[in-house]
Amino acid sequence: MVIILKQHPDETQLGSLMDWLKKQNIQVTPTVGAHQTILGLVGDTSSIDMDLISALDIVEDVKRVTEPYKKANRKFHPDDTVIEVGGTRIGGGSLTLIAGPCSVESEEQIVGIAKAVKASGATVLRGGAFKPRTSPYSFQGMKLEGIRLLLAAREATGLPICTEIMDASQLPLFEDIDILQVGARNMQNFTLLKELGKTKKPVLLKRGMACTYQDLLMSAEYVLAGGNPNVILCERGIRTFETYTRNTLDLACIPSLRQLTHLPIIIDPSHATGKSALVPSMCKAAVAAGADGLIVEVHNDPPHAKCDGAQSITPAAFDKLSGQLRAIKEVCGEDHRDVII
Repeated sequence: MVIILKQHPDETQLGSLMDWLKKQNIQVTPTVGAHQTILGLVGDTSSIDMDLISALDIVEDVKRVTEPYKKANRKFHPDDTVIEVGGTRIGGGSLTLIAGPCSVESEEQIVGIAKAVKASGATVLRGGAFKPRTSPYSFQGMKLEGIRLLLAAREATGLPICTEIMDASQLPLFEDIDILQVGARNMQNFTLLKELGKTKKPVLLKRGMACTYQDLLMSAEYVLAGGNPNVILCERGIRTFETYTRNTLDLACIPSLRQLTHLPIIIDPSHATGKSALVPSMCKAAVAAGADGLIVEVHNDPPHAKCDGAQSITPAAFDKLSGQLRAIKEVCGEDHRDVII
């Protein structure tokens, strides 16, 4: 349930209302927006009399939230969530470019790529230290050494780091990481999500390849319910009958999720297509559709990459692409992101 307050509500009446709700074992989360203040109610609200609350002088409207996800729901939080990390704003109409190699391979590689993508406009560095692979015989990442090299790249460039965490037991190892990425295979690892809810670090949550929008938002709800409001949604393609591309990129998720949730929406065209030649076009389409950002795999030598070289673009290609993306963003403006509820 959400309670929409009138502008400048009487503080005494508001305090009395919140105290009464808490006595009903209802968790109350105030959200102060540009034009409205909303009280989000979580708990058993079935016994709450909507008419009684609507009659209060400070209340403009009362609505029940029927969807199972509450804190991720735009009804609960009408204004876009904006997440700030390392001087970068993610969400709220900004265009965040996250770029870097699929996996960290050496200090020279990761630092060199970090410097290149920063010069081209990227504001977050991605790179895998721990790599979940379909085959147990594939390169599994440099692990702790990979984290050390990511920190060296951050020291050299100032870029915040985004890297994947695979298990709750790894949290102490990621203490210095800026954004914790949850991969598609772990989207419904609820034990991990609960632990991430206890942190305040931004969590980039990738959609599972066979998961619906509601599945994704329910996974985000686990993190939000734990007390961590810093969740970024990431579309990385879903599995369909098409085999030409690695997955099928669902760009309709951008306007669809925009209606359903206030959380930032990032697109990963690299994993979605699996082909570097398709990445630029999908990046441009995602920006035109209103994405809050992109996470793109960039490698200095894709043919010899230890992981996913076929879907990685070169730093030169990223430099050209970033300029085109900024131009598209400027042309489209903010009107195409408007939410109609």
